[in-house]
Amino acid sequence: MGRPLVIGRSASGEAFALQDACPHRGIPLSYGHFDGTAIECAYHGWQFEALSGRCLKIPSLTSDATLKVERICARGFPSREADGFFWVFVPDDDGRAVDTLELPPPPRVPTFSERFVLTHLALELPCTMDHGIIGLMDPAHGPFVHQSWWWRGRHSIHEKAKRFEPIPNGFRMSAHQPSANSAPYKLMRLAGGGSAEGLRTTIDFVLPNMRFEVVRFGQAWFSTLTTVTPIDRDVCRIDVRAAWNIFRWATPLVLPIGRFFGKKFIAQDQRTMERQAEGLKTQPSLMLIDDADRPAKWYFQLKQALLDSRRDKTEMTHPLKAPVILRWRS
Repeated sequence: MGRPLVIGRSASGEAFALQDACPHRGIPLSYGHFDGTAIECAYHGWQFEALSGRCLKIPSLTSDATLKVERICARGFPSREADGFFWVFVPDDDGRAVDTLELPPPPRVPTFSERFVLTHLALELPCTMDHGIIGLMDPAHGPFVHQSWWWRGRHSIHEKAKRFEPIPNGFRMSAHQPSANSAPYKLMRLAGGGSAEGLRTTIDFVLPNMRFEVVRFGQAWFSTLTTVTPIDRDVCRIDVRAAWNIFRWATPLVLPIGRFFGKKFIAQDQRTMERQAEGLKTQPSLMLIDDADRPAKWYFQLKQALLDSRRDKTEMTHPLKAPVILRWRS
């Protein structure tokens, strides 16, 4: 979005986000000092309350100065912290005040018990946000990009049929029994007693950039929230936040192993996107096919529908009118 921010937590633990530029001379406030309440600019020592952006002090002012310091502000943005993510609401530049009470709650990693393990993985992809997102929801690349003894191989390809349904600002792959050719799902079955009966996974995509996956088997569950965030026009970052309640007794052993294989998994996507970036340099013509690429088509249609609704101030028209079955091989 091309808007640098300085983010942090106050001494009371509240998240804040300010435009990373002092309104005096423009130096980034992130170079300054933060005492838990105020950020002090590194250039002239101007101080700004972190939670509101309101100017608190200008050291160069004399005692008889008439400047209303409290009327000066570093631009602030509503922000919340959840599951280790900072969520910042950046409004349209139309000058309207933002009522924070009307903002939706920040997205959370789905959890289904009081006690669970939470971890995080991240890496950068050399591609636009659009390519990062359609790669994230692509159902057919697994046997080729993620070939490994601990996941799956080319020999495991078979025909699949999945039901998709519309949800607000997105779509859902309805609850179904996950692939039997993936080692992590085999571990899930082991945690639930060994039988595949009752093992179900649900996958949601929600605008602008979120993929939720929930796998449940009785009292055992595993979930992820994956986001794709633009860094600049040609680079984005993928963040995976995962939670689970299985094998908690073995967390000191399971967590490092899970993070090791998780990093291997998303590194395979990173390598593929690096190679794709080489081909995209010449701006070749591209295509999307049915049914494997239908989720990518829905993504572009959803994004356009949302932009149209905001422009026309009308209700968004969802491109997916009713549940549909998609079929592909992977």
